[in-house]
Amino acid sequence: MITYVVPSLRDRPWLIPAASAAVCGAATLTGWIAGLSGAGGVATILLGLAFLTGGWSATARSVGSLAHASVDVDLLMVLAAGGAAAVGYPLEGAILLFLFSTGNALEEYAFARTRRSIEGLMRLRPDEASVVAPDGSESMRPIEELQVGAVVRVRPGDRIPVDGTVVDGTSRVDESTLTGEPIPVAKAVGDTVFAGTVNSGGSMDLRATRRADDTALARVIRLVEDAREARAPTQSWLDAVEGRYAAAVILAAAGFAVALWAVAGWTVEASLYRAMTLLVVASPCALVISIPATIVSAVSNGAQRGVLFKGGAHLDALASVSVLAVDKTGTVTVGKPVLVARHAHDFDPDALLDHTAAVEALSEHPLGGAVVTAALSEGRALPAVTDFEAVTAHGVRGVVLGREVRAGRRPWIEEYVGAPLPPAVAEWAAEASAQAATPIFVAVDGKHAGGLAVADRPRDNVRQVLAAVRRDGVSRVVMLTGDDERTAAAVADHVGIADVHAGLFPEDKTRILADLRARYGPVAMVGDGVNDAPALAAADVGIAIGAVGSDVALETADVVLMGDELDGLAHAFHLARRARRVVRQNLIFATGVMVTLVALALLGRIDLTTGVIGHEGSTLVVVLNGLRLLRAPGG
Repeated sequence: MITYVVPSLRDRPWLIPAASAAVCGAATLTGWIAGLSGAGGVATILLGLAFLTGGWSATARSVGSLAHASVDVDLLMVLAAGGAAAVGYPLEGAILLFLFSTGNALEEYAFARTRRSIEGLMRLRPDEASVVAPDGSESMRPIEELQVGAVVRVRPGDRIPVDGTVVDGTSRVDESTLTGEPIPVAKAVGDTVFAGTVNSGGSMDLRATRRADDTALARVIRLVEDAREARAPTQSWLDAVEGRYAAAVILAAAGFAVALWAVAGWTVEASLYRAMTLLVVASPCALVISIPATIVSAVSNGAQRGVLFKGGAHLDALASVSVLAVDKTGTVTVGKPVLVARHAHDFDPDALLDHTAAVEALSEHPLGGAVVTAALSEGRALPAVTDFEAVTAHGVRGVVLGREVRAGRRPWIEEYVGAPLPPAVAEWAAEASAQAATPIFVAVDGKHAGGLAVADRPRDNVRQVLAAVRRDGVSRVVMLTGDDERTAAAVADHVGIADVHAGLFPEDKTRILADLRARYGPVAMVGDGVNDAPALAAADVGIAIGAVGSDVALETADVVLMGDELDGLAHAFHLARRARRVVRQNLIFATGVMVTLVALALLGRIDLTTGVIGHEGSTLVVVLNGLRLLRAPGG
């Protein structure tokens, strides 16, 4: 059963400021009418109500800032409104507070809209789950009480309550809430399912592998919430100078008023009125809100498409990337290799497969998994392995039926044997590599035993994605892989990558990334988030693909593509470039309007009301411009 939660005041934080702005506006309008009608006492009461409802929030924030020895734009607005009233212009002060409070309400609404895209997932999450007891009976339990290992039954149309592994049944699951990919994924016994996704096929029983507060959905929500709090570099700079700028504006306005009174001979009221106008138009409200409105909208847009940015800094950094480095296995290829050929050298071909599959069964490498799958599909019973060891970036070793078996990369095997590959094995390996297959070399008891060739099909859309990335400003695409040169070259040629670095160890990838950065500029690295963790951490922007269930990817990468396809990569680059353009548009527009209004105020060409409308109008424009990124289908 799916529970829908009625939106509350917590879900709509903009309601209180919106209501305050509405009351302020109504009181201002009726007060103005009362003043025109000669009801001065009524007008004073109504304008006082406008000041109270329109200024309470800004006053509270400014007092809080002063308590921490800082000055902000709220104080500028409060002083301007109060000063206008003090010199006999309460209507202008009320209009200022109405527009300022309206702008704050719109800002709250903008940020609430970005939150709804993620919090909506939590609202659709089931409150209860059908738990299956060992005797087969079912009972409904709150998902917070589910423990790891509990068996949960999910019927057609139900939303999956926790991350788990299917233990009975088959179905198709809509994972678009997490990955952004609309096509339901087939699930059978042994497959992983995730909380927040929808069972669109048959009934399934699944065994919970995580608690409700640690599911992939919960981690995604935490990531996006953290990203909203993170700051882009420009925004951090604006936040740092806001207080000093606001203090400078207050001092400048005060000095301007004194100069007009003492030097130009103006009256105190006229001098203060002109100073209040300057105080309003010089306030950097539009500048301060222009960046967060854009960044938060872009982060939420990406989350809806299964692209998670861990903060505005990474979104901004991706817009500067000029080099894209990609891993091969699991990134350029689908990550599901199959055994395509074998070659035995002075060794029984069946025993070659059995012995290799036995040691690879204890490995987590996808190439080894293909060997194991092939052996099991032929109905073979894998012999036991003792003294197993996985040697990072080289291969695996173990004792099988009393014989030491090693399977892995050519240099490692040749070093172990103490001799180069036999010519027949080397020729076979070269032919396999030319066909984009990866050879796994095998040695038994210190002698060459042959090899197994495993092929991993390139993703269908890689060429199109890389073309889109290049259109968005990436000047160079490079493949980094631990595979042999011929295999890597064949795959790279298929997907349109000209620059290939093969036969790499993890430390080699980080070295090459540093070299690429020095020669061409900022570098982004795309990998599967497990084997490529060092490279992801070393890049200016680390991007993990297919990371919906990978803790390493979520922790290491700066940008996470939750789905198993590369479409999100093109969306991430396009979104980052467009967000930067919108930020620049907002900064140029907000600065231009502020400079123009300040110049007009100094020359006495605008009154307080016009200054208020121009100032708050520019704030509204930059907020709406940033919100465009929420709906942009292509970023």
